[in-house]
Amino acid sequence: MPVLQGMQEHIQRTSELLKRLDLSVMSSLVDRLYEAYTSGQRVFIFGNGGSAATASHFAEDLAKGTVKDRTVEKRLRVQSLTDSVPFISALGNDWGYESVFREQLLTNASAGDVAIAISGSGNSPNVVSAVQWAKENGLFTCGFTGFNGGKIKGMVELSVHSPVLDMEIAENCHMIGIHLVVSGLRAKISSAAVGVG
Repeated sequence: MPVLQGMQEHIQRTSELLKRLDLSVMSSLVDRLYEAYTSGQRVFIFGNGGSAATASHFAEDLAKGTVKDRTVEKRLRVQSLTDSVPFISALGNDWGYESVFREQLLTNASAGDVAIAISGSGNSPNVVSAVQWAKENGLFTCGFTGFNGGKIKGMVELSVHSPVLDMEIAENCHMIGIHLVVSGLRAKISSAAVGVG
């Protein structure tokens, strides 16, 4: 019974937080990603631990999940900065772990691109450093955070905040949030393809 009760409470807490999710913020992110799609700008996503896994999942879904079929040639140019273990380990070993996302942005990003940071605490030094670089170099910034939002919440142009002092619940909401964004972008791309406003 204690195990089942804990599972039920976990579901209930996640559901209650999701009901408070600001869908207008999610819609704004869909609009900005659609702009990147139409203009050929790149999207970079990054985070640590569970947030790194979410970043990889988000990038994969945006790259493939928004494409109707293989006959469609136009694609969203998206990359998870958590996926190159050799690059991350080289940067971390030689220049410190705080540099691992910032330096990848410096190598690959341009003004007008999109940087999406994912951090439960909102205070991970390597994520904060990358967001700061992105802001200083003309990228559009978005942050998915939990807890009180940390530094990142106040730094980014668009904040998707799940205010809960529980990493697992925050990560649940982040994962569902990215699926909302992916499905919204897929619908927007599809509507534009058939000329629906």
